[in-house]
Order: sequence, then C-alpha cells, then structure tokens
Amino acid sequence: MQERDLSQAVWRKSSRSNGNGGACVEVAVTPEVVGVRDTKDRDGGTLTFTPDRWAAFLTALKNH
Repeated sequence: MQERDLSQAVWRKSSRSNGNGGACVEVAVTPEVVGVRDTKDRDGGTLTFTPDRWAAFLTALKNH
C-alpha cells in the first residue's frame, strides 16, 4: 500500500462529533485521496480512500 502525504491537507471535523469526549472523526479531501482519522488520536493512523470509493461509501450511508 502506498503511503499518502496528508501533512498539508485541510482536516474537517465531523458535524456529528460532540465536545464531551464522544466519537470524533476528521476528514481531509484531496484530488488523489480522502483521509479519515480519529480526532483524539491524530497520530494513531489514517484510513485512506480513493475519491470514488469515498463517494460510494457516502452514497451507501445516505441510502440506509
């Protein structure tokens, strides 16, 4: 698997995240990759998806 450089990416916190220590995720969208990470453990690893796979994931969420 190829490592992606997201050091300059702009991360956006989920609108579903709350400020009381609940489950929080951040997403960064670039032309090549979409990154997803845990807000509370930003150095703990990042899931990456192609933009097409991310769009398919979002579509599946909306349909459920």
